[in-house]
Amino acid sequence: MTDSKMRGFKKAVKNNYKGWLFASPVILGILIFMLVPLVSSIYYSFTENDFFNPVVWVGTRNYKEIFTVDWPKTSKALGLTLTYTVIAVPMGLTLSYLLANLLNVKSQAAKTFRVLYYLPCIVPGIVGGLVWRDILQPDWGLMNRIFQGVGLPPSKFFSSSKSSLSTLIFISLFGMGGGMIMWLAQLKAIPPELYEAGKIDGAGSIRLFFVITIPLSTPMIFYNLVTGIIGSLQVFASILIITGSAGGADDSLMFYVGYIYRNAFERLNMGYAAALSWILFAIIAFLTFIMFKTSKWVQYAEGK
Repeated sequence: MTDSKMRGFKKAVKNNYKGWLFASPVILGILIFMLVPLVSSIYYSFTENDFFNPVVWVGTRNYKEIFTVDWPKTSKALGLTLTYTVIAVPMGLTLSYLLANLLNVKSQAAKTFRVLYYLPCIVPGIVGGLVWRDILQPDWGLMNRIFQGVGLPPSKFFSSSKSSLSTLIFISLFGMGGGMIMWLAQLKAIPPELYEAGKIDGAGSIRLFFVITIPLSTPMIFYNLVTGIIGSLQVFASILIITGSAGGADDSLMFYVGYIYRNAFERLNMGYAAALSWILFAIIAFLTFIMFKTSKWVQYAEGK
């Protein structure tokens, strides 16, 4: 490094050291808790590691086993995860969007309902899972008591492989309050002059919804779609808390992340689990890339 560059570097450090000092906790957190595990997982995906014995380098053996010997199990977990994504994400987006449109009015009642719908989102995931576990108990749970009160037959919910997936999709809808808040922010950013102009031209409420509201909501639709798909592909914590296992009844909820968890912490095969994790990363990256490449339908505001 030349003297001029060294002086420039020292000057930059002198002028900005306070900023770097205040940012250092975040920087260290990213390096220690994100970058180091990331690099370590790449290495471990090419090894055999069971926590107790020395790490053994096996090359691409883990990846070969995933796509050959263990492909039936891997494809089943991946297929179930994609099925959940295809059903839960569009349903959650649609319902939260319609809910936001219904509550996009100036009234005290609307404010109250916004708070009520958003409350489940501020409940920690572990607490929410424990609450749902009690509510959905087949024998004495509140939900079956409600069913019996209105003359409906009781359900086994997560205790049966036939009803597990539908039950999980049902309880996932109680988190649509978070999406509702995002939609409301987007809806309030739409200029009211556009609706006034549409009404002058004779457009009704339904036409205004499809011609103005939906097109101008596409940036938020795209954002919620991307984040929703990424989140649904990683669903697992609620299953473990509610059912007490990685896959639920008869492995009917053995999602891809649950399959990773089983290999890592039940079978103590960390190298194999790391390889599975990187395959999931590749799938998420590929789907995200496709969504961005096909995002011409998103209508951004002029000048942005």
